[in-house]
Amino acid sequence: MSTTHNPTTPADHSPPDSSALVPITVRPTPLMVRGAGSWLWDAEGKRYLDFVQGWAVNCLGHCPQIVQRALAEQAATLLNASPAYHTLPQLRLARELTAHTGFDQAFFCSSGAEANEAAIKLARKWGQLQRNGASEIITTHGSFHGRTLATMAASGKPGFDALFPPAVPGFVKVPFGDAAAVERAIHAGTVAVMVEPIQGEAGVVVPPPGYLQALRALTQAHGVLLILDEVQTGMGRSGRLLAAEHAGVLADICTLGKGIGGGVPLAALLARKQVSCFAPGDQGGTFAGHPLTTAVGLAVLRALLAPGFLQQVCNAGEQLREGLLRVGNAYGATEVRGQGLLWALSLPSPCARAVVDAALQHGLLLNAPQPATLRFMPALDVSAQEIEQMLERLGRALSDVLAA
Repeated sequence: MSTTHNPTTPADHSPPDSSALVPITVRPTPLMVRGAGSWLWDAEGKRYLDFVQGWAVNCLGHCPQIVQRALAEQAATLLNASPAYHTLPQLRLARELTAHTGFDQAFFCSSGAEANEAAIKLARKWGQLQRNGASEIITTHGSFHGRTLATMAASGKPGFDALFPPAVPGFVKVPFGDAAAVERAIHAGTVAVMVEPIQGEAGVVVPPPGYLQALRALTQAHGVLLILDEVQTGMGRSGRLLAAEHAGVLADICTLGKGIGGGVPLAALLARKQVSCFAPGDQGGTFAGHPLTTAVGLAVLRALLAPGFLQQVCNAGEQLREGLLRVGNAYGATEVRGQGLLWALSLPSPCARAVVDAALQHGLLLNAPQPATLRFMPALDVSAQEIEQMLERLGRALSDVLAA
């Protein structure tokens, strides 16, 4: 009889050995073994209220039944046919996604960084064909577009430009929210402007009213492309399918990730027909349009578009905003920023990491994208009761850190 123990069972209290992993991030001690809805359980049976949800990936919470069903049914039908062939899930998702967003064509891949990389390539191909070889892309300070070499160069995250020199050339950065600065930066070699509707990694930075409309107008006036990175803000996170819908703006290229897969690795590039100029061989990927992930993406999209779903996201977002103001005010944390169910609370000192650690002890999972900022990205179907539970635990964590 085997005496091997399953390291993921609650009966095993030995600390997990992480020495075989490349240390790409600092992880807390708990070993997460099970998830359901807004909750995670560790190997010792402790339950955590999850307001990170894989950095806004699990848009329907942990292990939603519609994702389980889509995975099981597709896995029993066709797991992988290679991107050299059409498959029903890919075609159906492309048709429904374009129909509901106003774009004409879709390319599916595995991560937001990969989608943004494809957007950069598509823009530069369009520049070769339509703008005398123009290739420079204007991005913004504080932006985050991914961790490939090109998307790191596109990003305005401090320190990225010094990590892996030489940096990929062809990007110029201007202040976020400043349309006039964008216009001043446009010249004959400019092919596109690439921005996030709300900067997530910078701390949920919301631009001033009219910003996206101004970018749309000036890019059209100067004959350059507008690329919107909706990897974090898209797929219902803002209370609309795309955050740009709040501004009534349709970009030339849009990228999606995170929530589109509801927990599985899926991302997308959406493009208007006029700029969709890839030829066969220009773009691809071993797992591009994988039947398993696109089947899940289709199930997720239909759930988000169900009557009343996105309105409930807006309602829950308002409850969360009001609650953050109420709890934060007691500790001098008076600035709340965001939209839908993507929010940030600015703290009075750079203690966000300490608050995250304190919250963990109270069974609450939070994220600190900046030293003095907490970010909240719950499941889009989070309940009113769960929001109130989060606020109560947040108050205890803030008391632990700030009252001291």
